[in-house]
Amino acid sequence: MIKEILLPDLGEGIDAAEVSEVLVSPGKTIKADDIILVLESEKASMEIPAETGGKVKKVLVVPGSTVEAGQCLITLETTAKKTSTKRVKEKTEQVIDEPKITTASKKPRAPKRETDRAFAAPGVRRLSRELKIDLQSIKGTGPKERITKEDLHSFIREKMEGAGEAPHPRATEIDFSQWGKIATQKLTKIKGITARRMQQSWQTIPHVTQFDEADITDLHAHRQKLNKNANTKKQKVTFLPFFMKAAADLLKEMPAFNSSLDHREENLIFKHYFHIGFAVDTPAGLMVPVVRDVDQKNIFEISAELQDLGQRARDKKLKPSELKGGTFTISSLGGIGGTFFTPIIDPPQVAILGLSESWWKKVYDHKNKTTRPRYILPFSLSYDHRVIDGAAAARFTDKYAETLARTDNYK
Repeated sequence: MIKEILLPDLGEGIDAAEVSEVLVSPGKTIKADDIILVLESEKASMEIPAETGGKVKKVLVVPGSTVEAGQCLITLETTAKKTSTKRVKEKTEQVIDEPKITTASKKPRAPKRETDRAFAAPGVRRLSRELKIDLQSIKGTGPKERITKEDLHSFIREKMEGAGEAPHPRATEIDFSQWGKIATQKLTKIKGITARRMQQSWQTIPHVTQFDEADITDLHAHRQKLNKNANTKKQKVTFLPFFMKAAADLLKEMPAFNSSLDHREENLIFKHYFHIGFAVDTPAGLMVPVVRDVDQKNIFEISAELQDLGQRARDKKLKPSELKGGTFTISSLGGIGGTFFTPIIDPPQVAILGLSESWWKKVYDHKNKTTRPRYILPFSLSYDHRVIDGAAAARFTDKYAETLARTDNYK
């Protein structure tokens, strides 16, 4: 006969939970009390046992799905003897005589708590599975030796120092062709390197992003005037040299944004040079050449260097040394579009500036009590929260907007 295994009442006010692991598959024979799946809720991690044995016919849930009490999880083919017609009739009559009382052949067992495994919160267990880390190998420092996120981070840090690379989650292999036609393209070497660096950055640096806007109306007019007076098209400048020059001036004033943590994360290294990288979109992938000593160059010198490095990046003619030594990075999407985004820090740097498309916006002038059109630049600052706090980041974005508004900085 076919037996449905239902999810029992989870208790503790838990109405639903997420399936984190499914431990059975169709065709597998299990015994009563065998664990069939593991659930995670905001409050606990639970193992769900089978209330009876048999051969698994169907598995009705998958990892990542949400299940509720009373929902069918799997169906089993059991060898239980059929109940006689007479007994069924007696049970039916009993239910009819007492309609207010609900009877069941057997109440599902309560989920079995993970007391026999490493003691950790659901969020820690989820992260450990993504990173393929065995919690049994980590000694917990929390109450009753509970494994905390800090314990997990310390374990990762030790692995990085020993192997030079952080563990990273590996996606489950999926056959996408089962749903339709597909095509496979190997990542270019540059895209592969970028992917690994961005993965490492995101896993090891606590990113925070500050969003702000700058009024660059006067700068817009100033740039147009410069380009109008330029002798050749090659001398014409984009906004990026101005943005880069303003960043260099501010990095001098706020040196923490131009620093790096040492390899033991015990000391902060302040750099007295200002080499700014800029992201270049190439057919082979993203490249970040570096303009050196930005603080010592004028707008036209920076512009010429940006054009040269950008073109050689697209032509794959950059030297390895021209991609190293940056102290700060600017990623500009102004030529494409969008408003705000979260740029990912390029380690060992501690901050990166993301520039979006400038656009005309009506702004209310409180002094004159009028509304006037202004040319607005949306920008985003991602920073390493181990080095920079929110107040410092807010001051940086405020001062950056003020610096861009003053055209006398570029004369």
